[in-house]
Amino acid sequence: MQTILTDFYTLDSFQKTENSHYIAQINLNKDHDIFKGHFPGNPVTPGVCMMQIVKELTEEFTGKKLFLKTASNVKFMAIINPFETPKLTLQLDITENEEEVKVKNTTSFGETIALKMSVNYKNLI
Repeated sequence: MQTILTDFYTLDSFQKTENSHYIAQINLNKDHDIFKGHFPGNPVTPGVCMMQIVKELTEEFTGKKLFLKTASNVKFMAIINPFETPKLTLQLDITENEEEVKVKNTTSFGETIALKMSVNYKNLI
């Protein structure tokens, strides 16, 4: 899998359920340099990094190169501290056609929902 977030996370497992519904398990790298600056002594996973992970997983699952077109209903609902909760579950409902890919995502750790968002990507083919 190609990523711009080198060594930021690993995809531990994923499964495709009915229709185009995927469940992915990732593990954040608590020792990544991003956490040294965001924020020193109180590491928080940047929201933009979580959005990038959703994009990269969607590219992996669809086999398409994508460009973010729109994002709506983006709700960061809990802080993701990589030392306390490095294991995340991402649910992605993917709808695609020739020109675009739509994703509804819910990211959680344990019973806590950390992120909910809907995004549209342009297919770069």
